Amino acid sequence: MRKNITKLLAGFACLCAFGIAAPSFADAPAKTEAATTTAVAAPAVTPLADAAAPAAAAPAPAAAAPAAPVANKGDTSFMMISTLLVILMTIPGLALFYGGLVRSKNMLSVLMQVFMVFALVIVLWCIYGYSIAFTEKTAFFGGFDRLFLNGIWDPAKGTFAAAATFSKGVVIPEFVFVAFQGTFAAITCALIVGAFAERAKFAAVLAFVVLWFTFAYLPAAHMVWFWTGPDLITNAATSASEALKAGWIWQKGALDFAGGTVVHINAAVAGLVGAIMIGKRVGYGRESMAPHSLTMTMIGASLLWVGWFGFNAGSSLEAGDVAALAFVNTLLATAAATLSWVFGEWISKGKPSMLGGASGAVAGLVAITPAAGFVGPMGGLVIGLLAGIVCLWGVNGLKRLIGADDSLDVFGVHGVGGILGALLTGVFAAPQLGGQGIFDYVTNKMSADPYSIGHQVWVQAQAVGTTILWSAIVSVVAYKLVDIVIGLRVPEEEEREGLDITSHGEQAYHG
Repeated sequence: MRKNITKLLAGFACLCAFGIAAPSFADAPAKTEAATTTAVAAPAVTPLADAAAPAAAAPAPAAAAPAAPVANKGDTSFMMISTLLVILMTIPGLALFYGGLVRSKNMLSVLMQVFMVFALVIVLWCIYGYSIAFTEKTAFFGGFDRLFLNGIWDPAKGTFAAAATFSKGVVIPEFVFVAFQGTFAAITCALIVGAFAERAKFAAVLAFVVLWFTFAYLPAAHMVWFWTGPDLITNAATSASEALKAGWIWQKGALDFAGGTVVHINAAVAGLVGAIMIGKRVGYGRESMAPHSLTMTMIGASLLWVGWFGFNAGSSLEAGDVAALAFVNTLLATAAATLSWVFGEWISKGKPSMLGGASGAVAGLVAITPAAGFVGPMGGLVIGLLAGIVCLWGVNGLKRLIGADDSLDVFGVHGVGGILGALLTGVFAAPQLGGQGIFDYVTNKMSADPYSIGHQVWVQAQAVGTTILWSAIVSVVAYKLVDIVIGLRVPEEEEREGLDITSHGEQAYHG
């Protein structure tokens, strides 16, 4: 094991050395119309035409270019609060939600995995992840313009770079955008651990996360969310040319406001692959594996619901109307999904449960994520109601069909809910159903072209399919590599004793 850890540390050192040697550039664009991205360089500003000179005067000097846009303190504060809320979702929200669902002997192991994955991904994000996800290179993978967050602060000029929002001429500090998107990457990777909880080696989890984050999350984020921002779009020609620089899925016109594909489907597929490759828990199907603390799970679900307002409303990147729409959709859809799950469970099983209420809330949050800023409140209501029922089937009927031991139902909730939400976004984003339609940055208003629900759903399906395929391939390869080098699973005797003691030498509870 020491040799394996030494190899991992040596590999990480090589990565850092490579990054230091890589060329750095001053500015790079980013952001996506249908998601949560932004341009990493300050928007270009077209100089004003020269003023008319007096007839008898000497030639007038050229008019000075207008100053670059300055970040509004209200938008900046809103985004910093939103970032803190996403952190709250992960630690402690997701950690407690997952921790309560496992047996008491594995409580600390789950908390430790979520906590450490969050910390690990934030570090990797600032070293190279942000640059690969949100700078221009190819349609599938960004470049190294922002390696080690280079170029955001200019010590020679004493200035900070700004990031574009979804409104022309409106920016936020780029460091705020870096932090906000970093929390998205971290919670996505942390979601995966619930699928193989109670049986995976701690070192294997960390090693897998490094590989999956690099080769699955970053390309997905780039493909779905990267574009060069609205300020460079002035006519049909520039609209077409800038679109060619965007991520592959963004170019297709897929709508993903806050991460239905990038976050939930992506993580759920990785979790399901892990559950299959690692295998079922010892005693699965024969021994009781009931959650040890639904109290903890309820607290975690509540923190997730609160934090998700930052996740969805913050994805508007501005404290404006779209943020308000995403906010109310997050509130309404989640409440609707909670009701539909609990009543569905009540009808099918005879009793409503706290676990069902918490699971329904998370299902609603997942399903509304890609749609939050695109659909009207009644569209959000329908998405929530459907999410509760469909995800209830996902963790019962579908789980039995698949036959995998997805410990905490990552695929049943995040996979099924993410797919449902992504597809229904194409339906309820239609203006005729109260949605926002498609924004045209050439005219700087909603597109006058008729909105085709069938076409948009097909585009959404392509985004879903691409994400599933990409994540599955990367996951299989990453798990296999980690299994060869470290081994994925703890020995049976350690699993029976519990990972808290055998992996971490601690106990969550003392008699």
